[in-house]
Amino acid sequence: MKHEKDTSRPVLKSAKLANVCYDIRGPVMARAKQMEEEGQRIIKLNIGNLAPFGFDAPEEVQQDVILNLPNSSGYSDSKGLFAARKAIMHYTQLKKIAGVTIDDIFIGNGASELIVMGMQGLLNPGDEVLVPAPDYPLWTAAVALATGTPRHYLCDEANDWNPDLKDMRSKITPNTKAIVVINPNNPTGAVYSDEILKEIIQIAREHNLIIFADEIYDKVLYDGVTHTSMASMADDVLFVTLTACPRTTAPAATAPAGWSSPVRRRTRRTTSTASTSSPRCACVPTCRDSTPSRPRSAATRVSTTWLRPAVACTSSASSPTTCSPRSPA
Repeated sequence: MKHEKDTSRPVLKSAKLANVCYDIRGPVMARAKQMEEEGQRIIKLNIGNLAPFGFDAPEEVQQDVILNLPNSSGYSDSKGLFAARKAIMHYTQLKKIAGVTIDDIFIGNGASELIVMGMQGLLNPGDEVLVPAPDYPLWTAAVALATGTPRHYLCDEANDWNPDLKDMRSKITPNTKAIVVINPNNPTGAVYSDEILKEIIQIAREHNLIIFADEIYDKVLYDGVTHTSMASMADDVLFVTLTACPRTTAPAATAPAGWSSPVRRRTRRTTSTASTSSPRCACVPTCRDSTPSRPRSAATRVSTTWLRPAVACTSSASSPTTCSPRSPA
């Protein structure tokens, strides 16, 4: 008897995606595309793409890319180009991160890819990572996909979006492996004081936790604010410092890969994975209508819609990660 192939069985997604809230390129973007087709103008802030706003790479960057094309056919060193790592080493000296050598630096192609790789290499099932709320949603997704549990500590809007250190301490369990600190913060824009950073370092010290210092926006500063790299503040805690070429000089399409400073501990040196300046966004977006703008022509009126955060992720002992809609403003 000839058996016919059963094509009716559905293909189900992995259960690991149950707590992944990552709508940057999902249904919201599909809705935005539909609205564009209906004649509305959509201002897209979800992936940090500067080109539509007229921000181009400096001419010298473009020329250097052209000049180096003949030397770019093969693979580079697995850690990244030597000249680039040397320049990064000098940059860590400017940031006062002591003792960084070229061999401590890894260059990668895409922050999203390498954050996921870092979580995959660190976490076992059930391990926990403290992640800020609100967060850049990749961190929550990366922890969940690595079979870990994201535990969200509050960044308090009523306190200039600073981390609630009491809440951070309350989320630590014997399974906690690391703390993620996004500074300057995406999506809130907060830049943390040295006092706040020192207190977080002390929490990591007490519980033997790794600090993932996401400092990719360390040059996007306003009003005379200065930024301090966390790895410059202690030598007895492990750090993975993630940063990249700033958006101010390298728009997304032409930005070279980013990097990490070393993981540092007084008793030994351990290298770390790297980050890049691949498109980064604020938070899980949704659409909000605004008043129509001036018509482009007598026949067409174009309204402007912004993409805004729409999902809040929280955690508790009974429900480690819960994602719920946030009402549009």
